[in-house]
Amino acid sequence: MLKKSVLIAGQHATSISLEKEFFEALRQIAAEKQQSLNQIITEIDSERTTENLSSALRIYVLNYYRQKSVAPEGTC
Repeated sequence: MLKKSVLIAGQHATSISLEKEFFEALRQIAAEKQQSLNQIITEIDSERTTENLSSALRIYVLNYYRQKSVAPEGTC
């Protein structure tokens, strides 16, 4: 489990704890979307329906790859 400090919306600092694999997946998703890690986390934070940000990040990664596995090439 890794604990990282992130900046949400460029102004709110918080810490998140995630497994290394989830951090790597988030970095990969951010790169694919041409965003920084903080930008992708800010996006997820603004749309989350759970109280826990770390849980919301895990769910986002899971849903991203689920959607990508069934979507036609180039639509994610």
